[in-house]
Amino acid sequence: MAMTVAVDFSPDPQDQRVLRFTGELTLARLGSLPERLDRHEGAVDRIDLSDVQRIDTVGAWIVRRFAAAHDAKIEGLDEDGQHLIDQVGEADQPVVQKAKPLPPVARVLDELGTATVLSFRTLLGLLGFLGATVIAAGNVIRHPRRFRYNATVQRFEVVGVSALGIVGLMSFLIGIVIAQQGAVQLRQFGAEVFTINLIGRITLRELGVLMTAIMVAGRSGSAFAAQLGTMKLTEEIDAMRTIGVSPMEALVLPRTLAAVLMMPLLGFYASLIAIIGGGLLCWATLDIPLVTYVQRLREVVPITDLYVGLIKAPVFGLIIAISGCFQGMQVESDAEQVGLRTTSAVVQAIFLVIVLDAFFAVFFERIGWI
Repeated sequence: MAMTVAVDFSPDPQDQRVLRFTGELTLARLGSLPERLDRHEGAVDRIDLSDVQRIDTVGAWIVRRFAAAHDAKIEGLDEDGQHLIDQVGEADQPVVQKAKPLPPVARVLDELGTATVLSFRTLLGLLGFLGATVIAAGNVIRHPRRFRYNATVQRFEVVGVSALGIVGLMSFLIGIVIAQQGAVQLRQFGAEVFTINLIGRITLRELGVLMTAIMVAGRSGSAFAAQLGTMKLTEEIDAMRTIGVSPMEALVLPRTLAAVLMMPLLGFYASLIAIIGGGLLCWATLDIPLVTYVQRLREVVPITDLYVGLIKAPVFGLIIAISGCFQGMQVESDAEQVGLRTTSAVVQAIFLVIVLDAFFAVFFERIGWI
């Protein structure tokens, strides 16, 4: 059986600035080595470990700490020993201590500041992504052969045709609710007939396109984010770039065109269905004939209300598509990011749609479309 020898060190007789170690530099054989190294005085340029029989992680850490304190060079180890010294050196980093918790007021201000900075960064990212989409559209206009007709038509079906059922049902019920609630309130003043004004103007001007935008954001915007996020995670988008295909032209542009072009049609369709739902309730509960209902609509609803809805719809579609595609392209690292980015796309799109709707309301009021 091989005899184990306790580790020891001594200066080299020929060079006092060289420290030579002998024995086994392991945890079991260290003894008082750390204390003796701490008490060692004098300059050390080199540490010779050629006579060391074995070395483990603890021994490597002690020697390396001593070498770092004296700015000395470690020599004499074989390849495995040198690799262990290097690994210990890479792992020997200061421990990051957990910061002390902030006071409640400071913590709230810190969270508000972080959220504000994140919001501005997201806004800048959206603007940059919008610019990249415009550039991709310009490239396709200059080179029409690069336009993805099949992908765009397929997006038309997903965004528009497949959404007719749920948008129509939602709009029909909203029209009934508006008519019922309006009639209840106006009955107090004997003005039930003005329920028709309420239905016609609010559906064409606001609720038709707004509720459609919210539905499209939850249905198509989330799908855009999930699809592109999954493709980003599986490196399909990187593969497209490798073979010379622009993801902006092949993936983002067809989805954006579909949302922009289908939103006015869906908004107009939703407004008509809501008007039909409100008319049926007026006929059933207020005894207003459908012919009178239609005539009254033609009298009280200006054509500008239709223009307002049709102008807002493509802008809302652009916001929904850009938000969904932008969040999908931000997915990295793991599958959890797909869910988080999909949620962010829906929330972001709905928030921006409502904010823009408020700006549109002020703008149209200023130009006299009221």
